[in-house]
Amino acid sequence: MNRMISFLALTALAVAALAPALMPRPAGAEILAMMNYESKTPEALKALKLAGQRKEGIAIVDVDPNSSNFGTIVMDVPLPPGLVAHHIFYDRESEKAYLTALGKSQMYVFDLEQFPYRLRRLDLPDCAMGEDVFFSEDNKTWYLTCMMSARVIVGDVATDKVKQVIKLPDSYPHGIAVLSDIDRILVTSTVSGDLKVAHEDIIVVEASTGKELRRIKVSHKKSPSGAAPVELLRVPGTNPPVVYVTNMFGGTLWALTWNPSKKDFAAEQVFDFDSIKAGVALEMYFNEAVDRLYVTTANPGKFHIFDISAGPMTPKLINTLPAAGGAHHVAFTKDERYAFVQNALLNLPGMDDGSITVIDLKQQKVVRSMDTLKNLGLNPNLIVLLPRWNNMGGH
Repeated sequence: MNRMISFLALTALAVAALAPALMPRPAGAEILAMMNYESKTPEALKALKLAGQRKEGIAIVDVDPNSSNFGTIVMDVPLPPGLVAHHIFYDRESEKAYLTALGKSQMYVFDLEQFPYRLRRLDLPDCAMGEDVFFSEDNKTWYLTCMMSARVIVGDVATDKVKQVIKLPDSYPHGIAVLSDIDRILVTSTVSGDLKVAHEDIIVVEASTGKELRRIKVSHKKSPSGAAPVELLRVPGTNPPVVYVTNMFGGTLWALTWNPSKKDFAAEQVFDFDSIKAGVALEMYFNEAVDRLYVTTANPGKFHIFDISAGPMTPKLINTLPAAGGAHHVAFTKDERYAFVQNALLNLPGMDDGSITVIDLKQQKVVRSMDTLKNLGLNPNLIVLLPRWNNMGGH
């Protein structure tokens, strides 16, 4: 505990001098992004002629393509090197941030309105490999998927105390969607931590009781298909609900549609990324009008734009833009002008570029690439804009 207190104290001292960098500035002067990062693999560092001990941290970087400080790190918060910090999630009020970890049974929480940021550790012994966090519509409850523990941890947003543990035997929980209006939770069963075992199911849970109801296969291939469904995202405004699913290894997009009379979901494949020679489908986002769906594929790194104005069951691909190997998470500006694609997936060969691709959404073209972390031998594991600039993209 004393070591952790010292670590947090040093972190606060290290960033205090940089506080002016995060103070309000004239509109358009900068766009600040938060990226948690880790060192590239030893092999990749050797190829880059970089050496040194493993490093992890959170970098605040100016990603405004029109800024003279484009790519400048304005703040760096160190993290324990064995944490393997994975994702950062904002609560629905963008007041708190939650940092999940693959290397330790921990999650870190920090107040976005209190500067310097003070990371508070939550020990979660029941959770190995924390993946995705989902917040209830009323912002009172968080749900954390634990990929190598076959469970979902349910916590209180106000106190961050664990309220419930939902056990899902024989599963690798990753993506999650909570649909309180129909009393259901959907969870993807993806892959084992070593990527050697891939599942093919969406687990349906009764939200009020935590009871597993059934599993839905999201592949047309013979079982075991190894489709590895990874992310879930409800199409905003749909009633009955429609939830999209990306299949990481299956390379497909599926839709789950709720049937009120049967109280069950119907599953249907709505797009095959193999048809455009794109693989490893990952993240999904929507624009404010909900007539565009954005999807990343990591191998090769691409950013796909779909027209869904005719309905979620008939997405029409209208453009595919080049990113880089490992295209993964995307951050969007509030005015929907820019998208920033983070190019790195689990330090996997060929999917570990480490750059940020800047896309002008109005022109639908790539305008810049940021190699700041890449040139330091680091891979960003996620990108999100600070709340002042951030658009949640339908999440």
